[in-house]
Amino acid sequence: METASEFVKSWMKLTKDWQTQMEAEMAPQLTEGQLQVLELLKAHEPMKPSDLLPHLETTPAAVTTLLDRMERNGLVKRTRDEGDRRIVWVSTTPFGRTETERGLRIRSEIVNRSLDRLSAHNRQLLVFLIGKVAGTRETTAAAKERANGRASAADNRTEEASA
Repeated sequence: METASEFVKSWMKLTKDWQTQMEAEMAPQLTEGQLQVLELLKAHEPMKPSDLLPHLETTPAAVTTLLDRMERNGLVKRTRDEGDRRIVWVSTTPFGRTETERGLRIRSEIVNRSLDRLSAHNRQLLVFLIGKVAGTRETTAAAKERANGRASAADNRTEEASA
């Protein structure tokens, strides 16, 4: 079997296992999708429903349905903007903040149970390699080039200012 196929098969099994565990352990108050919204709100509160779309990879109708359910369950509240009544702001309720922390703790515990199968060194290596594959980590050479590029640009600005 080729490497890409093995990677995809393993990754899909791992994420499916994590999703199943999360849904079971967070139920009945919280779903994985709701946790994703709460986590976004934790970082960017308040948000408009349309601001959630790029992060959730779903439709506006699905976001509305999700927010309706979350509001009914006391996780979020929607309020109209005082300056422009057409704008709706979504924010987390105190219960929603409690559930956010619970959900994040559960997710960390689930991931840590998987990572506990590896030595500390291999855990660090795995995180580093997945970061490289995902494009969230850069190589040391690329970091040095970027730093040198910044230094060169600053030098050029200094030289231009002196001229």
